Amino acid sequence: MEEYGKILLFAMPFFLVLIIVEKIYGAYKGEDTVPLMDSVSSVSSGITNAVKDVLGLSITFISYDWILSKIAVFHLEANVYTYIVAFIIIDFYGYWTHRIAHQVNFFWNKHAIHHSSEEFNLACALRQTVSSFVNLFTFLLIPAAIIGVPTSVIVITLPIQLFLQFWYHTKHIKKMGFLEHILVTPSHHRVHHAINPEYIDKNHSQIFIIWDKLFHTFQEELETVPPVYGITRPAQTWNPIRINFQHLGLLISDSWRAENWKDKFTIWFKPTGWRPENFEEKYPVNKITNVYAFEKHGTNASSKLIYWSVFQALISLLFVSFLFNNIAVIGLPSIFIYGLFIFLTIYSYTELMDESRFSVYWETVRFLFGLGIMYYFGDWFGLNSLFSMGSYIVVSYLLLSLAMSIYFVSFEFKTKKATLINV
Repeated sequence: MEEYGKILLFAMPFFLVLIIVEKIYGAYKGEDTVPLMDSVSSVSSGITNAVKDVLGLSITFISYDWILSKIAVFHLEANVYTYIVAFIIIDFYGYWTHRIAHQVNFFWNKHAIHHSSEEFNLACALRQTVSSFVNLFTFLLIPAAIIGVPTSVIVITLPIQLFLQFWYHTKHIKKMGFLEHILVTPSHHRVHHAINPEYIDKNHSQIFIIWDKLFHTFQEELETVPPVYGITRPAQTWNPIRINFQHLGLLISDSWRAENWKDKFTIWFKPTGWRPENFEEKYPVNKITNVYAFEKHGTNASSKLIYWSVFQALISLLFVSFLFNNIAVIGLPSIFIYGLFIFLTIYSYTELMDESRFSVYWETVRFLFGLGIMYYFGDWFGLNSLFSMGSYIVVSYLLLSLAMSIYFVSFEFKTKKATLINV
């Protein structure tokens, strides 16, 4: 928990700087692929995922350590060669967990967030799940356990393999010559994120593209078919917490409404997107039928709302950094109270980004929750020991945030709505 938090403290600024560089480079080239609202939503999703992981809000029914103790034939030392072997096995494991997430209704829920951006940029790599509370695929690491790869090697290699998937989420790097035959490149991954019929459910590999070629899921990026990004049932919200559970909500409602008991059970394990017969007519959901003719979400936000959203995301990163740097000091169960505050923060300001009138109620809840924390602990989780005015700074921020929410909901959104009605 604490160790992973320290790793993220170094990783977060690095990722943020690269996102800013991509934004500047795109503007310079006249091809800005990093719209601010979309990027704020992506960064916010990354924050929720990081908090969930650091707080350990997931369960592994069968741990790798347990499998290792039962089936290991050899016992390898933790050296360079062992790390290389572990990396290859983890990449094989990653291919299959990724492919299953795309092809089975129930498992798509945990992965849909990653594809929900209608852009393709470094920020969208941060769209990671908070809806996966149980790890069911540890058994795919059985090859590593049989040859005796130590648990410590797996624990170190997993996040390295994950972080190495960041760089290829970009439009600015074109095809890369001979590397296209070995590694997953931006071109390969653009195909993977695309919703064009030619590209759907292709290129599941994470580091080595060989898995797609070996298991017949490879598709080259075609010059005649420019990729279009997103999901075929568009999220239509900037709120990453709501996106995380949209597909699950549809599965639950379809299962409840299904008249056939077989459908109630099998819907969870059917191919992604499957619904009982006639449900598309009886209970229609918004679905993109022409990938070249649909309106992207939230493209008409005011500059005030855009810059306020960016400010909120940056402040949230400061709150998260303080948490990750002080996990041991904050201690249990206070870190979970802190985590809940972060989730309320993300939910509140991304609802405001959606121009929802309910955002002011969420902001009020967060404001009262923040004051309650301050009253109960006497300060903001020990912040006063670093800054004597720490508590006053936090209260001032909470007041400002509530005031801005009231302003947007009571004035700007109403004015905008009235203008649209008159038009």
